[in-house]
Formats: sequence, structure tokens, C-alpha cells
Amino acid sequence: MFTDEIEIDFKAGHGGPGKVGFFPGIHSGPSGGDGGKGGDLYVYANARISNLNHFVGKKFISAEDGQMGEGNNMSGAGGKDLEIGLPLGSTLIDLDTGDEIEFLSEGQKVLLCVGGLGGRGNAKFKSAANTTPMYAQKGLEGQFRHFKIVLRMIADFGLIGLPNAGKSSLLNELTNADVKVANYPFTTLEPNLGVVNGLPAGRQVIADIPGLIEGAAEGKGLGVSFLKHIEKVKLLIHCISSESENVVSDYEIIVKELKQFNSELALRKQIILLTKSDLIDAKQLEKNIKILKKFKKEILPISILDSESINKLKDLLYS
Repeated sequence: MFTDEIEIDFKAGHGGPGKVGFFPGIHSGPSGGDGGKGGDLYVYANARISNLNHFVGKKFISAEDGQMGEGNNMSGAGGKDLEIGLPLGSTLIDLDTGDEIEFLSEGQKVLLCVGGLGGRGNAKFKSAANTTPMYAQKGLEGQFRHFKIVLRMIADFGLIGLPNAGKSSLLNELTNADVKVANYPFTTLEPNLGVVNGLPAGRQVIADIPGLIEGAAEGKGLGVSFLKHIEKVKLLIHCISSESENVVSDYEIIVKELKQFNSELALRKQIILLTKSDLIDAKQLEKNIKILKKFKKEILPISILDSESINKLKDLLYS
């Protein structure tokens, strides 16, 4: 199960109540200490986390409450702060204010909810007019916030195309990924990431997006929910099976869905890969290349069995 959107409530710890207490003896005075401060709640980016699955089944997460004040004017212990890890590429959306916080760099940390102050014990209320106060403060509520978390994978390149266009096989060949592949549609049910072997650091991550179909924007097939994971890529790698009976239609279907999802995404730099090029004859392959040239994109026939074509693709990604 891959979770990339979730709603959840976060709350800092409640401040501990102050204590009502007195020193022993006939002429004793108040000795109740203050309550401890509630724990703060932080959120930070953690590259080792790949999705939001750890939030599934949770509607509410809270930091620890502060402890009650003690006798002898001793304050209660403060609640422990809570730090919650999110995958890189996560966006926190405050559903009450609309404010957004993006987590794009490893270790980025944000104080999300401030713990409530502890209540004052009765010793703090002693005065000439009231030498034996019988009350203390309860402590303040911790800050509460209602969020939606949206994960957009951080990738340099995005593999797109119709189901069974060979995207997952290509990802496995280019990277050390081990994505399930089979000769039927919708083998890939969630986005997958891999680091392209042989490319320089900082330009390596490629995302395989589950196959789209015509009408995906209206909810058909797997829909377009996964397209958010390629909204920030530098290059779209459009995979079309060389075996297709209509490569132009295959291309136009995907471009239409991109436009409906995000018009800017459809304008992103693209290259076209004619995958599975080893499965058709050279004459048909040349025909497919010729008719796709009208889209004015770089076109590369490729096969996972042809190391030369794989290296040509890597050269394109490097340039």
C-alpha cells in the first residue's frame, strides 16, 4: 500500500496543572509548585521515509502533557517534545488557514505546535491578604492544528506512458530498482523511484508513474492522482510501445491527460522513447519514428536488451 495523501490532527502537550499544597506545621504556608510545560510538536524531513504509510489509521497525534506541580515549591516535569518524520517532498497544508509548508531538504525541521504553559501552583498566589490560597491554575491547552499532508516525490526525470509501455522494465534496467513487471496492464500500482546508474550526483532520480489511460482525468483506470509526483521534474520521458498500432494516438492520449491535470506539466521538456524496439522490424520502427516527428520532440528507439540504446538514453539524461 502506497499512501501519498492523508489528513491528520496534530496537538502539542497540555500544560500540567499547578499544585495546591502546604508546608507542614501550625504556621505553614503554601508550597504548591507550578505545572510543567506541555511538549512541543516538531515535523522534520527524513530521506529514509518514502511514503505516508506510518500515518495510516491515525487521526490524531499529540506530544506529551506536562506533569502536575509538586510540593515544596517544586515544578512538575515538562512533557517530552515529539518529532515526526516526513518524506522529502511532503507539503503540509493547514486546513484552517490554507498555509503551506514544503519539506524539500534533508533534516529540515519546523516547530508545528507549541506546548501549553503549566499552571501556577498555589504558592504563587500567596499575598498579605491571602496567606493560604486554596487554588492553583489548571495549565493551558497545547496548540492544535488540522493538516492535510501531500507527498510529491522529488525526482529529476519522470517516466510516463500508457499501461504496458515498458516503463517499469526500463526503470529496472536504468537503476537498481526491482519493480514487478509482467505483460499485462496495471502491473505498476504505485510510483517507484530509482537512481540512474552512471549519472553525476544531483541529477539521478527517476520516477516511474503508473500507466494512464484515456479518461484518467475523469477517474478512469488509476486516475491521475500519481501525476503530482512528477510536477517538479526537469524532463518527462514519454514511453510508447513500438508494438503499438497507433503511436500518435498513444502520445496524444497522455498529453491530453497531462494538460487536464496541470497545463504547465504538459509544457515540460519531453523526450519520446519507442520502447521494446527489438520486437518489431526495422521498417515499422522507422515508420513510427517518422510519424512521431511532427511533435518536434527528441525520439529514441530503445530496448532493455540493447545496451547501446540504454547508453544513448543516459547521454540524453546527462546533457
